[in-house]
Amino acid sequence: MFDELNISKDLLKLSEQAEQNLAGVWKGFDEVCLYNSAKVLKAFQNVKLTCTDFCENTGYGYYDRGREKLEQVYSEIFHTEDALVRPQIMSGTHALSLTFFGLLKHGDTLISITGEPYDSLKGIIGISGNSHNSLMAHGVKYEQIDLVNNDFDIQKITQRLKQSKVKMVEIQRSRGYSQRLSLSVEKIAKVCQKIKEIDSDVIIMVDNCYGDFVEKTEPTEVGADILVGSLMKNLGAGQAKTGGYIVGKKDLINDVSERFSAPCVGKDVGANLNQHLSFFKGIYHAPSVVLSSLKTMTLASYMLEKLGYNVSPKYNEQRCDIVQTINLHSENELIEFCRGIQKGVALENFVTLIPSEMPGYPHKEIMASGSFISGSTIELSCDGPITPPYTAYMQGGLTYEYGKLGLLISLTHLQNLKK
Repeated sequence: MFDELNISKDLLKLSEQAEQNLAGVWKGFDEVCLYNSAKVLKAFQNVKLTCTDFCENTGYGYYDRGREKLEQVYSEIFHTEDALVRPQIMSGTHALSLTFFGLLKHGDTLISITGEPYDSLKGIIGISGNSHNSLMAHGVKYEQIDLVNNDFDIQKITQRLKQSKVKMVEIQRSRGYSQRLSLSVEKIAKVCQKIKEIDSDVIIMVDNCYGDFVEKTEPTEVGADILVGSLMKNLGAGQAKTGGYIVGKKDLINDVSERFSAPCVGKDVGANLNQHLSFFKGIYHAPSVVLSSLKTMTLASYMLEKLGYNVSPKYNEQRCDIVQTINLHSENELIEFCRGIQKGVALENFVTLIPSEMPGYPHKEIMASGSFISGSTIELSCDGPITPPYTAYMQGGLTYEYGKLGLLISLTHLQNLKK
C-alpha cells in the first residue's frame, strides 16, 4: 500500500526510527491530552448537555439554550466569567478585530509586547495598508515592544507602563510569520503578574491561535483578561465549519458582544445557523486532535532535521503551539515543499500550487491545504510568504496516521526532485 502512495522506503524507515526516539516526548503530549480531555468532559457534564441543545435556532436567535450552554462550556474550560462563541465570527482575525474595536476608543493606547504583529493584524491596527477604518484611523495609539531572546522585555514594559496610561497590552502567543519561538503559558504568567503590579486596570489580551490545549494551563488562568481564538484551528478540531471564540471577564465580553451585534443587544441575538453540533463536537475532540497535530509536527521536525533542514522548534524542545517552521532559503524550494504537502492531503491533492496575493497579507503567499473545512489549519497544511528567508509554516493533522502519511508523501516529492 505504501508503494501505491509512492512513499520512499528510506523515508518510511526514517519515520520508524523517529517514532522510537520520540516516545518520551509523546508521553508528555499524552498527559496533556488526558488532562485537557478531563476539563472538557467535566464542563460538558456541568452544563447538563442534551440532544435538544443541538437544535437549529433561526432569525434573531433569541432564547437559544444550546448557545448559552456552549458558551458556558468555554467559560469553564478557560476559567473565565463569560464567553462569546459564534459562527458569525469568521476567523481568528475577525475575533481579534472585534476585541480591539470593542474595547479600544479614540485616545486609548494599545501596546504589543510581542513585537511586530501577524501580517493580517497590521491592517487592522493601521501600521500597514490604507484603510480609513483601522484602529489608528479611529484615534487609537499604537506602540510595540520587541521580545528579547524569545522572552518578554520586562524592563522596557515596566518603564513604559509607568510613563503614561495604557488601555490594552496585546500578546501574540504563536510566532506568526516570524522567526521567534512561540510563548509558553509560564512566560505569559510572569509578564501578566508584573503588568498587574504596575497597573491593575490594564487589559491584557492574548491571541491564543494555535496554542489552545497545547499545555494544561491557558493564559486566562494566569492573569490574561481576555483570550481570542479561531475555530478553524485547534478548538474546531476539523468539525466546526466556521467560527471563533472570545473568553474573559464579563464586562469585557459584554463590550465585545455589543461590537459583535449592537449596543444594548450584545449576546442576546445571533442565529446558530445549525452549527451547535459541530461546535460541541469540535471542542469535545479538540484535545485528541491537538495531540495528533503535535505528534505529526514533532515527527516532521525530527525527520526534516535529519534530512539537513533548519527547523524550529527542534523535536525535543518545548512546544507552545502546533506550528512547525522549516527554513528553505529559496523561493523555489519553499514552493516545492508546499506542493509536496499538497500531494499528501485527501482533497485536491492533484492541483499544482501557485503563489498568489491574499487579502490582508503584504506578500504573495503559497498555501497547501486539502482541508475538509476550507482554510482549516488544524488539518494538515503548510503556508509561507514568498519573501526571504523563505520559511514554510506547517501545522495540523486531524489524526497522526494521516499526518504521517502526508509528511512522507511530501518528503518523497522533495527527494524525487533532487534526483
